[in-house]
Amino acid sequence: MTRDSASYSYRQIWTVAYPILISIVMEQMIGITDTAFLGRVSETALGASTLAGIFYMIIFMIGFGFSIGSQIIIARRNGEGNYSETGTIFYHGIAFLAVTAVIIIGASEYLAPLILKYMIDSPQVLEASLDYIRWRAFGLIFAYTTGIFRAFFVGTTQTKTLTLNSVIMVLSNVAFNYILIFGKAGFPALGITGAAIGSTLAEGVSLLFFILYTWKQVDCRKYGLDRLPTFSWKTLGNILSVSIWTMIQNVISLSTWLIFFVYIEHLGERYLSISTIIRSTSNLLWMVMMAFAATCSSLVSNLIGNGHPHAVRSLVLRILKLSYGACALMIFIMVLEPEMVLGIFTDEMEVIKEAVPALWVICTSYLFTVPANVLHQAVCGTGNTRMAFFCELVSLGVYMFWCWLVIHVMESNVAICWTAEFAYGIPMVLMCGGYLLSGKWMGKQV
Repeated sequence: MTRDSASYSYRQIWTVAYPILISIVMEQMIGITDTAFLGRVSETALGASTLAGIFYMIIFMIGFGFSIGSQIIIARRNGEGNYSETGTIFYHGIAFLAVTAVIIIGASEYLAPLILKYMIDSPQVLEASLDYIRWRAFGLIFAYTTGIFRAFFVGTTQTKTLTLNSVIMVLSNVAFNYILIFGKAGFPALGITGAAIGSTLAEGVSLLFFILYTWKQVDCRKYGLDRLPTFSWKTLGNILSVSIWTMIQNVISLSTWLIFFVYIEHLGERYLSISTIIRSTSNLLWMVMMAFAATCSSLVSNLIGNGHPHAVRSLVLRILKLSYGACALMIFIMVLEPEMVLGIFTDEMEVIKEAVPALWVICTSYLFTVPANVLHQAVCGTGNTRMAFFCELVSLGVYMFWCWLVIHVMESNVAICWTAEFAYGIPMVLMCGGYLLSGKWMGKQV
């Protein structure tokens, strides 16, 4: 988009979105690969990988939230044409997250057993979960740093880079997992521990690719990446003023997701296995939705930086149409052939049969989940991450009440348990949509 244009066309939106989509698809393939492999090991390993994976994602979201805030600022500077400032944000982000990663790795080793032993009933699932977290946490050093690279490429709309990086990461993960989980090429069969080590190594490969690609292919002088800036607490404080809300928001969001699965685990390992499969299946839809949502955040911030805040609403509507269209095709396949889709993650026909009603529920919930996430990211893109946090907090409050009622109190079947997605999506759509329509975000500086 040129500086004189007033909006983004469908083609321009898709040009930014599809590399992000492929990137997210490839990244989610790590979790899907773990599920597919561990589903052939045992139900205990499968359930533990979900609980431990969510615990890992909670601590990962601290860094991810910071990178989202950094991305919003980078996108704004990119829209303003103030390219050299992106390097300052980039290096301050890496410095902050490197220190944060080391602290969290140490804290996780001590806190994970204390927290999870009060949340997980099964001793076998608890032991397997702790084995996974112990090795997976080391990947935070790679994952946090990679997050800043992604913030730079998405914020400057150079998203095609993400595609190749993600392909390399997934292929590495498949290879490492196959070797370490099942004990190939002379290595011992490590089961769930192998999955954790394999995923950590894959993230290291991903970071190495980003470093080499940026060095060789990016105009480092233009973006101020060719020199290390003097560290400034003021600069870090400015980044944190935007990032702190996305950091807290993402941690709380994933924490409620963990509580959902803890409630499920209390109903039995079969319920947990089914929900693990539903989570992995719904990730296929989530990937498409989040690609457009991430695009929305970046383009909204770029558009405002270009001086066209009045074009934001039409941009969001176009992204919503594209999101619905892409998700509708996948939902049609899932509803038409649910057994085929669920069979990707398990070969237990009884589990597949019990999971079908829950799959139908999750597919229906995307009527609200799609606009909830796109509109929420649009609010983030305006720079008012505090309002985005407020909308998230209220929606999660409704979500947790529903989980407590239908799972903990009523002990409903799996399909009813998954109606919690409606409890999150509906209030989010109402609040974020209302805020965007109000126009109160115009003039927000970051």
